[in-house]
Amino acid sequence: MKLARAIHFDESDMNVYHSPARTGEWCISGGFEFSDWTEDDLVGKARQAFSNGWLGVETFGRTTFVAVTQIEPSELETLTDMLARHFVTLYGAPSIEAARPVAAEELRHMAELCDEHDPNTVMTVARELTDAGVREAYRLIEQREAGLEQFAIHGSLDD
Repeated sequence: MKLARAIHFDESDMNVYHSPARTGEWCISGGFEFSDWTEDDLVGKARQAFSNGWLGVETFGRTTFVAVTQIEPSELETLTDMLARHFVTLYGAPSIEAARPVAAEELRHMAELCDEHDPNTVMTVARELTDAGVREAYRLIEQREAGLEQFAIHGSLDD
């Protein structure tokens, strides 16, 4: 089974999100956070989180890029429990037992997004508010093999 981990190409996530995800943490779309938002909520760093942020399931911070990778079943169980606890603590779910199936469904959805893609495929998310609610679109950046011409060679052939 595959899921996605937060990756950072630079420090920009540290500046654009209220709470940035940690590099390497498991992520999901996290669009549920915005289910009752309106245009009035889309300001500043909250707008960036809504527009382009994946949700880290360990820190519950946001990241712009995730990379597909393998996940072990035991790790998935741990993430399900963590997300269920988050639903109880932050969203008022009545119990971890009641929240667990919803958490499992969120993780299953992310696994389906990742399943057909090679490891290290980078993904982005873009959201918009519509009359029907939040609409998400995903973009893939496929891994490419590096060619010799992509490397600079410094030195002298006269040595």
